[in-house]
Amino acid sequence: MSELPFANRRAAGRALAKRLLAYADDETLVLGLPRGGVPVAAEIARELKATLDVMVVRKLGVPGHEEFAMGAIASGDVTVLDEALVKRLNIGEKRLQAVIDSEHRELARRENAYRGDHPYPDLHGRQIILVDDGIATGSSMRAAIAAIRRLGAERLIVAVPVAPRDALDTLAPDVDEIVCVATPEHFHAVGQWYIDFDQTSDAQVRACLADSARAPFHPHQ
Repeated sequence: MSELPFANRRAAGRALAKRLLAYADDETLVLGLPRGGVPVAAEIARELKATLDVMVVRKLGVPGHEEFAMGAIASGDVTVLDEALVKRLNIGEKRLQAVIDSEHRELARRENAYRGDHPYPDLHGRQIILVDDGIATGSSMRAAIAAIRRLGAERLIVAVPVAPRDALDTLAPDVDEIVCVATPEHFHAVGQWYIDFDQTSDAQVRACLADSARAPFHPHQ
């Protein structure tokens, strides 16, 4: 636990990168979850000399109770839906589609803001390191994992600086490996384990992508 608290996301990324050196490979793709996961992922990509990109995830909130997820959408045109929950709550097709359409608009906005007209990378057969600045409930990470699996990744490693042990245990069956710097007890929120946890902006995400050591999917940057 000596790494805690992290000074900021980049410091957390450097601490995490030390535990990922075995994956240093120019064919490895590091995907950060925007916004906060991207500065962490940028440090990992730099240390591993790997490609950096983003995996955008948007939660699908239950109408009227938006904090309660009934699914998610993610980069690569992937929708993950808890169909049993939707049926149990009697959420009609029109209401469901309205939520999906709304979140697709925001996902498309973010994709355009981060990637511009560059295509989404081909994940088929690749080794992916999926990064966030921490995990609380794991809902966004679960959606991203499902998306990456559907997009054909050969190997998937989830890497986060800090998370509660039970959240990692829930994710473990769906990934090849989880790398985490610290699993403190009495976990309430990711931000409590950082000194500087200011919100990451779209501009900072773009800067991380532009500064990435190797970016074959961003050839004009």
